[in-house]
Parts: sequence; C-alpha cells; structure tokens
Amino acid sequence: MATSGSDMLVCFGECMIELRGAGPQLLRQGFAGDTFNTAVYLSRLRPPGATVHYAMGIGTDPFVATMRQAWRDEGVIDDLVREVPGRSTGLYTIHVDEHGERRFNYWRDTSAARGYFDAPSTPLEERANDIALLYLSGISVAILPSAGRDRLFALMTRLRARGARVAWDNNYRPTLWASVTEARETMARFGAASDIALLTLDDEIALHGGRDAEAVMADALDLPCSEVVVKRGARSTVVRQHGEAPVEVPVLPVARPIDTTAAGDGFAGAYLAARLRGRSPAEAAAAGNRMAAIVIQHSGAIIAREAMPKEL
Repeated sequence: MATSGSDMLVCFGECMIELRGAGPQLLRQGFAGDTFNTAVYLSRLRPPGATVHYAMGIGTDPFVATMRQAWRDEGVIDDLVREVPGRSTGLYTIHVDEHGERRFNYWRDTSAARGYFDAPSTPLEERANDIALLYLSGISVAILPSAGRDRLFALMTRLRARGARVAWDNNYRPTLWASVTEARETMARFGAASDIALLTLDDEIALHGGRDAEAVMADALDLPCSEVVVKRGARSTVVRQHGEAPVEVPVLPVARPIDTTAAGDGFAGAYLAARLRGRSPAEAAAAGNRMAAIVIQHSGAIIAREAMPKEL
C-alpha cells in the first residue's frame, strides 16, 4: 500500500473539546477525538508528499477557530469541513485513575459533527476522486443519523471502486447506539466493506456479548478485508493478510502506564503511515505497537512532538 508521494489521506469523524484535570478545581482545554488523534499521528509520520485532511461538521461557536488552527499546527488540512448552522462543537471531560485507565463524560448530542451529511453535497463527497485513503471508525458511524450513514457507506463503495483504500477501526461505544443490535448490524456492514480492519478485541467482545473470545477472534479474522489487525491489549497483536495464515506481532511491555487514552489511535496512525511507506502489515503492526507503548507513557490523547520517536 505504498504511497505515490502525492496522496490525499482523509480521516472522518469528530474532533471535540477536551477538558482534562489540571489540579484542584482546574481543567486544561485541548482538542481530541478518536479519528482526529489518528489524523495527528498520521500527519506526523506520513510519507513525504502525502497530505492528511480531516472531515467533520463544524459549528459556529467560539471554539471553532482555535480548533481549526490546532489542526493546521499539526499539518492536518481543514478543507473538508462543513459548517452546520445552529450546532456547536462537542465536548467531553476525561478522568484518569492511578492505573492509567480513563473515564469519559460527553456532551455531544447536538454537536455539529452529527450533521455533516445534512446537505445535498459535502466537501468529502465532492473531493472523492482525489482521495487515496479514507479512515473512519465505529464512532464516526455511530454519531451519524441513518441517512448520513448511508451516504458515508456509498462514499466508501465509490472510493474502493476506483482503487482507493478504506481503513476501519471498530471503536465501539455502547452509549452512542440505540441498541446493541443496531450497532452489530451497522458495524458489520462497514467493517466488511473496508480494505483494512483495525480491531480491538475487547471492543469486539463487548459488541458480541455472550460469545467467548476465541469465537469472536475467529470471526474477526474471517472478515473479507484484505488485511485484518486485531489488537489484544498486553497480548501480541494478530495480523492476517488475505489468503495467508495469521501472524502474531509482540507488543512492547510498559511497566507503569500513565494514560491509556489514544493508544489505539496512535497505533492506527503509525500502522497506516508504515503501510503507506511500503512496509508489510506485520512490520506496520510492530510500528503501531511501538507507537502505542509511547503514547500510554504520557498524559493526554496527543503527546508532545518532542516525545515522538525518530522512526518506527
């Protein structure tokens, strides 16, 4: 999946206002969101000549200008946004316990990102012929109404028909779905229609409650995608290319994680960047594991540039 050097790489979803504890009765503001975090890491690691773009619905609140500047500061291009009148930017708070595990609270029910497809056409659809790679997640799909999901699925089909790639991350958040049945059916549809599936096994198990891990794992590896990557926390990552036997890629142990936020997002950014540089899926998974190990040793979804590895 090597890049041609002038490829347009697009991440779709929702960037939100992040409020994180910064001391007694203090909160520090930032911007984050699963596919946006991946966009940042992909931008930092992208091959020369490739460009990273973020697509989402934006509101008209005072945070929007600062948010878009934060994107540009990271080299993430904002030309695929669509302003949604009467809506605002979603917001969440994050709390991290002594083990580095996090808990989120969200205010996003009327966010502008949900209304991206509430128009006859969108910048994402209008630029479809220029896109080399589209990355989206279960959250990207969950926040959309039914009609928006259908438009996004049609775009995926159109991209793949002309040879572009679609990468899917399962990111399952139960509170975003009307029912587990809706989530299962919708996520199965989008996952099967992707070229690359980046799956977290715990999310798949949660989505298919009542089934044992081995059965869920077997179904994941049986997806029709050309490559499937299954992340299993502290256990080795499993990679399966079409027509080949699965291989296990060791993770890097971290004795004392500081914050596990965005470990999977960092993995995805590094994995895709490595694949775009022509590395094999197993090599890309190793790069993803190294990036995830670095991310969880820092606070926040997006680590400082100075903490980035020189190479993966």
